[in-house]
Amino acid sequence: MRVGFNPHKDKIQNASEYMHQIIVPVYIPNLEGYFKDSFEILGLCLDSLFKTIHQKTCITIVNNGSCLEVVDYLNNLFQENKIQEVIHTTNIGKLNAVLKGISGNNFPLITVSDADVLFLNGWQEASYSVFDAFPKTGAVCPTPSSRSLRTYTANVYWDLFLSNKIKCTPVVNPDALKMFALSVGDTNFYNDTQLRTFLTVSNDNMKAVVGAGHFTTTYRAEVFNNLESRFAKYKLGGDSEGRFLDIPVIKKGLWRVSTEDNYAYHMGNVIEDWMFDAVSKLVQNDKGSDFELKSIQPSSKLTYFVKSKLFAKFILNKKIMKYFLIWKGLDMEDAENYLV
Repeated sequence: MRVGFNPHKDKIQNASEYMHQIIVPVYIPNLEGYFKDSFEILGLCLDSLFKTIHQKTCITIVNNGSCLEVVDYLNNLFQENKIQEVIHTTNIGKLNAVLKGISGNNFPLITVSDADVLFLNGWQEASYSVFDAFPKTGAVCPTPSSRSLRTYTANVYWDLFLSNKIKCTPVVNPDALKMFALSVGDTNFYNDTQLRTFLTVSNDNMKAVVGAGHFTTTYRAEVFNNLESRFAKYKLGGDSEGRFLDIPVIKKGLWRVSTEDNYAYHMGNVIEDWMFDAVSKLVQNDKGSDFELKSIQPSSKLTYFVKSKLFAKFILNKKIMKYFLIWKGLDMEDAENYLV
């Protein structure tokens, strides 16, 4: 039986005080073996986040079937208002957890991050600068990679093919590339040429690196509107990241790029002393943000097909890309080594 009238019926939602959502799916089923250090690494990740974000940031943690110790930790953070949302699920997979975090919210910017990222001061501001300087940007990674230039980037080359705004330029922070290589357990992840040179786009004094990774990336929220599917069949890997994080960006005609300098580290699953040192050196960000994302008209299905299907087969071919890199500033030997 219902008695009376619900006072919230037909009431319009108040505008949110937040403008940037960060979604972190967390899967730590136990504290043994592969996951032995994962709880401590999660703590470093979130501590770095708390120190570096501005006040208009909403943090959503999706617990994807973690152990009780992690559940209690996340609930305490929510009670302390350090995180604004905590969603508990069974192990439904990373991308399905991300989709749960997106649902029911309305923010112009969404960062999707792994739980082993160490954020550095200025990462939000650097990402905003890329969105501002390059209005076609749909996704920004704060950790640039010289190996990302052929992953869902054909529309960048189409848009700037004859422009001198796209060229090979020196890597700003090669040590950060080396640290990423160590974090994934492959010291040879980048060769000497890739440690020296990026392919970048420029606008006045601002540069962005072509391509973006997945381990932490900020998206225009509109790229997740009208997703063709709301369920990923893989718990991790497979085609999930491409289908849900990459293709929606380029289907709207938007670019996938990275900041020129490095603003985050990948920690992996083994704790190291440098991580504590890096977090201890972070400066607390107590500021708000007045950034406003420029609106942009999404491209048509035909434009997507021409740029990211037909043209992609041409420009992303290694033989063609080699000569494109030579045209944009590399010598023959470096171009050969770049695409190994």
